[in-house]
Amino acid sequence: MAFPLYEKDQKTLSKLQNLRFFPLAVTGGNGSYVIAEDGRKLLDLSASWGAASLGHGHPAFVAAITAAAANPAGASILSAASAPAIRLGERLLALTPGTGERRVWLGHSGSDANETVARAVVAATGRKRLIAFTGAYHGGTAGSMAVSGHSAQEGSDKAEGLSLVPYPDPYRPFADDPTGAALLDQIEELLAGPCPGEETAAFFIEPIQSDGGLIVPPPGFFKRLAEICARYGILTVSDEVKVGMGRTGRLHCYMHEDFTPDIVVCGKGLGGGVPISAVIGPASILDFAVCFSMQTLHGNAISCGASHAVLDTIETEKLIDNAATVGGHLLNSLESLKEKHAEIGEVRGRGLAIGVELVTDRETKEPAKKLAAKVVYRAFELGLVVYYVGMNSNVLELTPPLTLSAAEADEAVAIISDAISDAAAGRVDDAKLKGFEGW
Repeated sequence: MAFPLYEKDQKTLSKLQNLRFFPLAVTGGNGSYVIAEDGRKLLDLSASWGAASLGHGHPAFVAAITAAAANPAGASILSAASAPAIRLGERLLALTPGTGERRVWLGHSGSDANETVARAVVAATGRKRLIAFTGAYHGGTAGSMAVSGHSAQEGSDKAEGLSLVPYPDPYRPFADDPTGAALLDQIEELLAGPCPGEETAAFFIEPIQSDGGLIVPPPGFFKRLAEICARYGILTVSDEVKVGMGRTGRLHCYMHEDFTPDIVVCGKGLGGGVPISAVIGPASILDFAVCFSMQTLHGNAISCGASHAVLDTIETEKLIDNAATVGGHLLNSLESLKEKHAEIGEVRGRGLAIGVELVTDRETKEPAKKLAAKVVYRAFELGLVVYYVGMNSNVLELTPPLTLSAAEADEAVAIISDAISDAAAGRVDDAKLKGFEGW
């Protein structure tokens, strides 16, 4: 099959920003589907890594952007107060629990938001140390990579004073303890010794570790971790960029964990497909200096308008409930595939943030990296867009639009099942993977 538009892309746009799994070239979209260059409608189970939270071409989204462009309140909040940005800040403060005086910082992406937090907590507190999890992907800028621990960013410079600890993974548990208690003990030892708690500014967490493999932590882990951090005055930073904004059946993913972080970072789905991010946190951090983290188009009216449309639609169409209901149906349907496919080691997730880990053997849990690459390629051929993530590149990641229907979920499961069957049976030629390295 020829892919002329895809081939033009390869000769025109920089590969520095490419992450390709198959020769997908998109010319349009509608709802939960994207239109490929050959005219096929492909069911989109990625939603551009969760960014297209309302799907493609939602009327409320289109109307909001059109209205903002027709009468824009400037193009920036850099040197002028803006009504759309102020209203968005007020909404985010109202929707995000917290104590004391708080502020909202607006940016372009999860990367610039996490970088801003990493810089600000150190500068404002005077504490030079930070902690994050192995497997964490907090962004692609120098500052956000500096506090990340994903294998895809090996070789990137890390922040001075950064400590990385294992993520609490019940499927591949630290010290063979799926409860996470042994890991919490190690963190206590770390704070009492080589990474003194009194010198640590913040602990970056993901309430579901997304790019690390869609890992759901054991119950109570983050509540206990937050208690440990509070004892030392360490700020907890919840990176909600991919798994927040209603995706897991709660507005913020951390709300499943029975604790309230000090700082919340939002992105991707907040803009519904246009660039915007937000940090909600203490004024003592986000107001400690002027001109500290600013870019010209931060808080622009079109991005803020899109965010208002996302928040409005989440409420009016009850998309948090839909994520919980349809996501539960999707999770159960995928779980049932384990009876048919021995290659599925575990299915896990919350709401419409789901991971399917592929292994060569369920006993050894050896990651099936090549199989995952073939499964997503075959799924593309069969009419489905889905990618893989994980430190071992073997976890299918499902982050579809929050508007996904049960019928669309059933369609997706049927294609995934067929794709696994075809890939496992050797019906996907190795040659097709050439040039599609993925992570």
